[in-house]
Amino acid sequence: MENKIINLGIFGFGVVGQGLYEVLNRTKGINARIKKICIKDPNKSRPIDSSYFTTDKNEILEDPAIDVVVELINDTEAAFDIVSTALRNGKAVVSASKRMIAENLPALYELQSANKVPFLYEASSCASIPIIRNLEEYYDNDLLNAVEGICNGSTNYILTKIFEENLSFETALQQAQELGFAETDPTLDIEGYDPKFKLVILLLHAFGTFVKPEEVYNFGIHHLNDFDIQFAKQRNCTVKLIAQCRRQNGSVFAYVLPHLVKEHNLLYDVYNEYNGILLESAFTDKQFFVGKGAGGTATGSAVLSDISALLYNYRYEYKKIKQNNQPNFTNDVKLKVYLRYKTPDQVDLAEFFNISEKYESPEWRYVVGTINLQKLKDAGWLKKKDVNLLVLE
Repeated sequence: MENKIINLGIFGFGVVGQGLYEVLNRTKGINARIKKICIKDPNKSRPIDSSYFTTDKNEILEDPAIDVVVELINDTEAAFDIVSTALRNGKAVVSASKRMIAENLPALYELQSANKVPFLYEASSCASIPIIRNLEEYYDNDLLNAVEGICNGSTNYILTKIFEENLSFETALQQAQELGFAETDPTLDIEGYDPKFKLVILLLHAFGTFVKPEEVYNFGIHHLNDFDIQFAKQRNCTVKLIAQCRRQNGSVFAYVLPHLVKEHNLLYDVYNEYNGILLESAFTDKQFFVGKGAGGTATGSAVLSDISALLYNYRYEYKKIKQNNQPNFTNDVKLKVYLRYKTPDQVDLAEFFNISEKYESPEWRYVVGTINLQKLKDAGWLKKKDVNLLVLE
C-alpha cells in the first residue's frame, strides 16, 4: 500500500470515530481519506457532511475501492460479523473493540492467517500507549516475565478524584461520564470487565497464550467504601485497579483486581484518565509506559497509527504462538489480600492459608491474609455488596 492513498470505510461515528476524524484531518503526513462511514441512526445530527454516511454495511464491505475497514462500534456480535466479513473479502482491518477481540481471538487469528490480510487493534488495549506493537516487536518470549498496570482510564479517573480530591464515588463517576471517559452504563469499567478484555489481548501478545475472558478473574472498584479508603490512607497508600499477567513456574496467571499501591510504585503517580503499563523482563528489569487511556482523540490516534502502519504492509506476526513454548494458563496462585466484610457468615476464613491481621467493630470487619486466586474466583463472596477486596503489595 506504500505511496498510495488508502480509502477508509468506517463503522461507527461515536467518541472514537469522531476522534479519528479529527486526528486524521489534523495530520498531514498520512495518505488516507474517509470514503464512507456506516452508522445505525441516519436521523442523528452529526458534525460532518451527510454524504459521508450510509446505513448499509455492504456499501463498505463490498466496495472494491475501500482498502481498509475501520471498526469502531460497541455491538460485539455486529463488530465480529463486520471484521470477519472484511477479512474474508481480503480487506485489511483496524479495530478498537476490545470485548469483541478478546471473546473471538482464536477465530480472528485463523481468519488473518487464512486470508493473508492484516488485522490491527492497538487502540483496543491501552488507547494511546503502543503496547501491542512493543510486545510484538521488542520482547522475546523467553525474556518477558510480566505485564501489569492500569489499563482503564475511567476507573483511574474515579479513584484519582476519590483519593486526591475526596470526592464521593458517585460524584467522581458522574464526572467521568460527563467527560466521556465512562459509558452511560459504567458496569464494564467499574466491575473490571473492560480491563479484563484488554488483558486477554495482551496475554496473547506477551506470552502466546489464548485465554477465554471467563477464565480470568475480574473484580472492580464498585464495592469500595469509606472504610476501605481510610484503611488505604492510614497506610500511606492509594487504590488502583490493576490488570496483571505474570509467568510463574512454567505457567502464566492473570487477573484484574484493585490493589493497595505504595508511593514507591510507579503506578502510584498515574492519575486521572491516564494508563500506565509496567513490563518486567529478565534483562531489562522494569520498563514503564504511560499515556492517555480514555477519550476520543487518544484512542483515535492509536487507530490512526494502525492505519499508518498498513501503509508499510505491517502485520502482527504472533511470534510467541509460533515459538511453541506458550505457558499454560492457571489460577493456582497465592495472593496477599485485605478482605473487608460486615458479618462472619459472608466469608469463609478457613479458605485462607494464613491470616496475619484481623479487625472487628460493630460496623465492619476485615482480615489480611493469603488466599488462592482460584478459591477467590470460586467462592462468590465478592458478589455480596458488603464485601470488598484489595490486593496488598
